[in-house]
Amino acid sequence: MKLRPACLLVPLSLLGGCAMVGPDYREPASLAPASWFQLGASGDIARADAAGDLGQWWRAFGDPLLTELVEEALRSSPDLRTARARLREARARRAVAGAGLYPELSASADARRSKASEESGGGAARNAYSVGFDASWEADVFGGVRRGIEAAEADLQASEASLHDTQVTLAAEAALNYIELRAYQTRLGIARDNLASQGETLQLTDWRAQAGLVSSQDVAQARANYEQTRAQIPSLERSYAEAEHSLAILLGQVPGSLHARLAAGAGLPPAPASIAVGIPAATLRQRPDVRAAERRLAAETARVGAAEAARYPGFTLSGSIGLEALTVGALGSGNAGAYSLLAGIGAPLFNAGRLRAQVEIQDAVREQALIDYERSVLAALGEVENALAALARSREREQALTAAADAARSAALLARNQYRAGLIDFQSVLDTERSVLSIEDSLASTRADGISALIRLYKALGGGWTPPKEATPARDDASAAAAQSPPPGKDAT
Repeated sequence: MKLRPACLLVPLSLLGGCAMVGPDYREPASLAPASWFQLGASGDIARADAAGDLGQWWRAFGDPLLTELVEEALRSSPDLRTARARLREARARRAVAGAGLYPELSASADARRSKASEESGGGAARNAYSVGFDASWEADVFGGVRRGIEAAEADLQASEASLHDTQVTLAAEAALNYIELRAYQTRLGIARDNLASQGETLQLTDWRAQAGLVSSQDVAQARANYEQTRAQIPSLERSYAEAEHSLAILLGQVPGSLHARLAAGAGLPPAPASIAVGIPAATLRQRPDVRAAERRLAAETARVGAAEAARYPGFTLSGSIGLEALTVGALGSGNAGAYSLLAGIGAPLFNAGRLRAQVEIQDAVREQALIDYERSVLAALGEVENALAALARSREREQALTAAADAARSAALLARNQYRAGLIDFQSVLDTERSVLSIEDSLASTRADGISALIRLYKALGGGWTPPKEATPARDDASAAAAQSPPPGKDAT
């Protein structure tokens, strides 16, 4: 008779080994093309070789300060700290989900004193004492808890991938801000050099006007040209300050803290001559944002099974064991033992279709996650193609502007000499000086655009973190754990 309650554990334990209901996760079909569309149009800039280690691509520019700033961002940026906190939260949620497979055990101790009514119990007072343990457990017969664990594990892996994606974004943003800042420094230098040259032209014109060789109109035109160039400098200085402040904030520092380190105008760093981009499928494996979207899809697929399991009966087992007595001293006697064991089953009979609708809701959420995954894949492929096109076109534009700048500087020097000799009018000098400033400014901007396009290509390829060798956006531990479940769309009991 003492063994009979314990025998209730046997059928419930066997029920706990049943298969899980709901669809098993399977990786979506790949949308990656065989090769990059823009690769042939990029000339010698991008190669189809297997991509090398992109974990620290910023070192390829050979700029020590750029390397320092990017690595500082990867250490102390607020965005990265937020991503780490979310990862810690996901780990804790995974532990919470896993706890559902195990019994809950609690201890209790009570001391009571009661007095009966004079009318009904003679007014007698009574003490009662008890100590013991209570336990409860719900058998995961249809896999609702296990599907929850599967979903929490996929959420954890999505958080890990999101952390890596934050690293990729931070490295690229820090480098882009740095290039933008150096571009403004270069453009400021160009504007100041042209201002000095136009100041010499203004002085020359003033001397010729005093000598009666030219009219005062030439002096006014020279001064207008000089002041127009001088007016561009404050605007460039403002943009430079904004870029410096943005970079400091990205690194988690107060604005102005980087001023001394960035004050020296080092110019734009030289860009690598070419880059190996690999194949599209390898890029999708490298990109952590695609991995995160795929893991979120896996989590929402598992939650469909959890919602489906809620429609099936639930089996619970609870019990307690302890000591009860009327005095504290009697708790140690052999007759003070007490226990209880309860096995129960509960099944939803009528809920007006609420549970079925919950399954439908979760399946719609799963479909949205699938669409988001496909969108992330297409966006990743588009970013690479756009970066390849931008890189190739900026190189072509830079070559043309370099030749134009050389010709414009020669034309300006020749025009100034001819004007000094009285061979041409002053309008030709003004036109050539304006052309020099415009072309040199465009050339500096184009060089910065080319470097920025290369940085965006590194980012689009997933550079900025080093994935483990076994990491793939396909099956993992969570999905493998569900491999013993029935095929998608089939339930098992």
